[in-house]
Amino acid sequence: MNTAALREQITRAQEHENQSGQLSRQLESQLPHLHPSIHLPDVDARGVLTRFVIAYIGQVPDLLDAAHDVALQAGIESQIEPVLKIAEQFFTAPPAIMAGHEGLDGLLDEAYLAHRLVEEVNDLYIKHFGQPLIPVNTTVASVIAHQLIGESFANQLDEVVHHAIDEMLDDDSFSLESVEAYRERLASPDTDAAWRRWPSLSRQLGVGLELECGKD
Repeated sequence: MNTAALREQITRAQEHENQSGQLSRQLESQLPHLHPSIHLPDVDARGVLTRFVIAYIGQVPDLLDAAHDVALQAGIESQIEPVLKIAEQFFTAPPAIMAGHEGLDGLLDEAYLAHRLVEEVNDLYIKHFGQPLIPVNTTVASVIAHQLIGESFANQLDEVVHHAIDEMLDDDSFSLESVEAYRERLASPDTDAAWRRWPSLSRQLGVGLELECGKD
């Protein structure tokens, strides 16, 4: 994993945003059209949404590094590494469909793909271990990002994710002896404590969905 290159790319995109304000203007134009289930504060809604997008993008390198490290401990690095590599390549070598997307606006697409990949891998871990690879709650954040990206294109990214998972991970990937040995370590209090630093991104940044209201 070359997440250092991703971090550098994100830094350049942030510098581009500081100079151009492109993402901020785009988000401002979207505010009146956001789904009513998306809740923003009354004060500085554009600023909150901009910071949300920046954090959503910036979290990707940490997520990929964490997924790589935990998979290495579990003994299934060879199965999960290709999936994570796809997310990395969407940053470093985006496909033609993303042509013309610049700065943080462009990286939002790639970040969405990366987060969705990790979510799908988490689902497989829940199936086989009873708990996720990385217990980070980005589901609501990705729902919000889905709308910001646009329904049609976000659905295309979802299909890419599903195809990658179907091609590279199956039940046999989790049948190795090292995986069975790792099951108890994954469920240990020490492992749980190590992941408590990952809060729900959307709530942390003041963006929520109506479906969450009953949980607060």
